[in-house]
Amino acid sequence: MSLDLIDADKNRAGIWYGVAAYTLWGFLPLYWKLLQVVPPIEILFHRIFWSFIFMIIIVAIKRDWKAILAVMANRKKLLLVFFSGVLISVNWYVYIYAVNTNQVIEASMGYFINPLVMVLLGVVVFKEKLSRWQLTALIFAAIGVLVITVQYGRVPWLALYLAGSFALYGLVKKIVAVDSITALTLETLVVMPVALFFILRLELSGTGSFVTAPLYLTLILVGIGAITAIPLLFYARGVEKTTFSMMGFLQYIAPTISLILGVFLFKEYFSISHLISFSFIWIGLAIYSLASVGLLKERVQIQAGK
Repeated sequence: MSLDLIDADKNRAGIWYGVAAYTLWGFLPLYWKLLQVVPPIEILFHRIFWSFIFMIIIVAIKRDWKAILAVMANRKKLLLVFFSGVLISVNWYVYIYAVNTNQVIEASMGYFINPLVMVLLGVVVFKEKLSRWQLTALIFAAIGVLVITVQYGRVPWLALYLAGSFALYGLVKKIVAVDSITALTLETLVVMPVALFFILRLELSGTGSFVTAPLYLTLILVGIGAITAIPLLFYARGVEKTTFSMMGFLQYIAPTISLILGVFLFKEYFSISHLISFSFIWIGLAIYSLASVGLLKERVQIQAGK
């Protein structure tokens, strides 16, 4: 078998891993709806705790303790991991809250906006220069947010919190440069003691949902660990086997699925204003994505040569 065929097979496998990861993330609201009787903050505590337990099992199976110990021995990296653990916990809580208070559409908006917020952070933090197309994409996204703000008389804070917290999380991960499995294990480790403390406090006071809940609900709470970690493992494999730009394209699968669930399954209100707002954001994302792979630049050059 030629090297080209091996590379093609590897790339194809990477794409499928990416599709699997983003599809699972897209359908995640269905899982949170199963836990709608549990307060969002309690779901968060269980997500942190059981994700940590699941990741420790994965690391034990792989016998890959060296990477974890190396980060723990580096004070600067450990501090950054702590910040990323706090950021992802905030992101998880806001998303769970959004889903279980029937705001899935606004949550999906947040993840559509996220790539453009990351571009903005690149300008602010790393002093990166915006291309004309990136600036155009940001303007379209800003118009989309402005439309929904003016129509409803309020800023879509949930969407902005989700986009901002996940963008900041990505920023910290870029700085700390740790693989996904090690990162999630340590991120959940640093906030796990707080989560465990509150779980025990709720259970001892008789207001917790773990011990007194029906068996099926207890199993769903335990399953949060796997639901959190499995898409991340698929994502890590996808990044290894295909290009980062391809994974960038695939990331829109998740909020698209969530949007469809919000409109057609959960019957959330979707007005003409929503459509106009999302359309501006989608146009911005299309411009950003095409510019990222050089297609818009190439077309401009072709036109200039005529």
